[in-house]
Amino acid sequence: MRLAVNISVVISLFFCHSLAAQNGNLKGKITDGSAPIEFANVFIEKYNQGAITDSLGNYVIENVPPGSYRITASYVGYISITKTITVRSGSNTMDFELQENSALLNEVVVSGTMKEVTKLQSPVPVEVYSAKFFKANPTPSVFEALQNINGVKPQINCNVCNTGDIHINGLEGPYTMILIDGMPIVSGLATVYGLSGIPQSLIDRIEVVKGPASTLYGSEAVGGLINIITKRPENAPLFSADIFATSWAETNLDLAGKFNIRKKTQSYLGVNYYNYLVPIDKNKDNFTDVTLQNRVSVFNKWSFQRKQNREFSIAARYVYENRWGGDMNWTKEFRGGDSLYAESIYTKRWEVFGNYQLPTKEKLNFMFSANGHDQNSMYGDMPYIAQQYIGFGQLIWNKTFNRNDLLLGATFRYTYYDDNTTATQVYDTIHPPKNQPNNAYLPGLFIQDEIAINPNNILLIGIRYDHNSIHGNIFTPRLNYKWNSRSMNTVLRMSIGNGYRVANVFTEDHAALTGARKVVFTEDLRPETSWNANLNFVQKFYRSNGIYASLDATAFYTYFTNKIIADYDTDVNKIIYNNLNGYAVSRGVSVNMDLNTNKGFKANIGGTLMDVYSKEDDVRTRQMFSEHFTATWSIGYTWHKTGLSIDYTGNLYSPMRLPLLGELDPRSEFSPWWSIQNIQISQKFKNGIELYGGVKNLLNWTPNKNIPFLIARTNDPFDKGVVFDDQGQAVATPDNPYALTFDPTYMYAPNQGIRGFIGVRYALNK
Repeated sequence: MRLAVNISVVISLFFCHSLAAQNGNLKGKITDGSAPIEFANVFIEKYNQGAITDSLGNYVIENVPPGSYRITASYVGYISITKTITVRSGSNTMDFELQENSALLNEVVVSGTMKEVTKLQSPVPVEVYSAKFFKANPTPSVFEALQNINGVKPQINCNVCNTGDIHINGLEGPYTMILIDGMPIVSGLATVYGLSGIPQSLIDRIEVVKGPASTLYGSEAVGGLINIITKRPENAPLFSADIFATSWAETNLDLAGKFNIRKKTQSYLGVNYYNYLVPIDKNKDNFTDVTLQNRVSVFNKWSFQRKQNREFSIAARYVYENRWGGDMNWTKEFRGGDSLYAESIYTKRWEVFGNYQLPTKEKLNFMFSANGHDQNSMYGDMPYIAQQYIGFGQLIWNKTFNRNDLLLGATFRYTYYDDNTTATQVYDTIHPPKNQPNNAYLPGLFIQDEIAINPNNILLIGIRYDHNSIHGNIFTPRLNYKWNSRSMNTVLRMSIGNGYRVANVFTEDHAALTGARKVVFTEDLRPETSWNANLNFVQKFYRSNGIYASLDATAFYTYFTNKIIADYDTDVNKIIYNNLNGYAVSRGVSVNMDLNTNKGFKANIGGTLMDVYSKEDDVRTRQMFSEHFTATWSIGYTWHKTGLSIDYTGNLYSPMRLPLLGELDPRSEFSPWWSIQNIQISQKFKNGIELYGGVKNLLNWTPNKNIPFLIARTNDPFDKGVVFDDQGQAVATPDNPYALTFDPTYMYAPNQGIRGFIGVRYALNK
């Protein structure tokens, strides 16, 4: 009996082995074109069997009977792809390259509330833009990359050195907080000189929150925040390279790679080099149209795998930049002299930041950062030498109980600032001026409770307390409410919040440093405060034919008190700063539309209509450099079978008010309508190489169009030939008929015309 059973078992095993031998195995790799996708799903429809990809994007489905099958690959945030394959005995291979679908980014994890939630679940509206979005218009820095985000404008503030800041919904750069991995690293001097030093290659995604975020992030987050999320070592390619050059002799090089130091330790190293050293003067004013730059940035991020998946990551970045703009005949031998004018800026900057989850039962995260900025600048014969050091620490406790998701935090920020201007000098009636560096301490506490009333309604309540060592106690509350349909296809958000800002004029306003105007303070500046209300509506559409679309509309209103106004009009030789004795308003409507199809077509189109003004003594004044309407678009098509893509990107701006130098100034007080448009064609190959090229600024638009000159008196930048009256005002003379002084602040658009570009990308994922 036992012998018969054993024989039966052997026969059964042999029979099963024979059947398995006739079946096939299906394997392959799923990527997004540059990096593997972990946890993607692969499903065989007819066979009703599937698999999930590993950390390298690989999948295996075993024992598939021979035959023809439809195989579907899918991952949240990407367009699903279905292919047909004939499975034979043995090994069968099928790879997938998924295309990102911005209409499905509701599944992408974001941190708009300082904790990880999905985009649609967040009670705070957050816009998410991935690295692939920015590849449609390759740029050497994050500053330029933001030009295709609706309501966000990289504003160049100087015709000579091309430094700038980021405007959100028409508000000036100092109202925008720039974060890297949630850390307030880009502030003070960095908002003027450091933005162009952030290479696009670091980006994993960028999150944009419009409206005050001071309840969580403190000062500077009055107009909104931009959070640059850097690549995680475990998700980055083993090696990647991106090199492009333009017909203006610009060269940009990005190299990156990850290393497994130990089994549980990974490191990501990136190097960016940008070079532009050919002076060009197409507008014939004997000044460079674009500042010359020589910049290197090194980035290194470490990620450690710990027990119970606790997080620990630390990153560091170093930037060196040498830039100058000015007289075409200028060389470094003229630096600091008064014979040939140029603005020469040496920047050295280092940053360290990280996140460590404490080994406790409760979820406690300690986030930290430190940075140093050394500035050595010459504006003609006027030096600006400055050092800034910032240390920041933040402890966050996240606790969920019942329907409450509680977030408590304690923060401390220390800022050291010193320069050679009057900003760090003290005076008395007996002794001469004495240098006194500024030391500011900013401890703070915040609490936030996200209450899930039911699956369709969420209420968020938060308040923050800061004690500024100079300005005292500051409170910033906020209230957010979100409703969504059962399908999550319709979302309505309402919010009201308070923001504040402590101004540092000399690190925010480049015009204060050019030497062309004298800076005057009529009073001790008080912190600005604002109240903001937002109404956000999101509607998503899904069609069985593979069409995905979304509509995202927001109405916003911000009311400022104590707003700090830079007065360029009262005296053409001065910039007069004081707190507004009245109020200021920023209001408008913003609409974003996304359309994606599984045939390869995608479109992202947005527009913002806004009104930004101040009112004092019943006089309403439109804010300088603020447009009434702006639009952006990114339209592309990809032929999946061939790997060929074409992208058309651009922006459009309505007129904005510009600073004039008096009633005789012949330049227009308002800019015209203007637009920057670009086109790119790219070709991907299976070996990981991608070739791309195209044309930037197709319309060849530059701000010198239809005006007599852009920079006032480039022939006399030191005002040696200007005649002044007893009040210090310029007087009209035969040599100076418009009564002008040298001034480079009449600037509203990039001064770089049409140019071609060509580049190559390569990614090695295994």
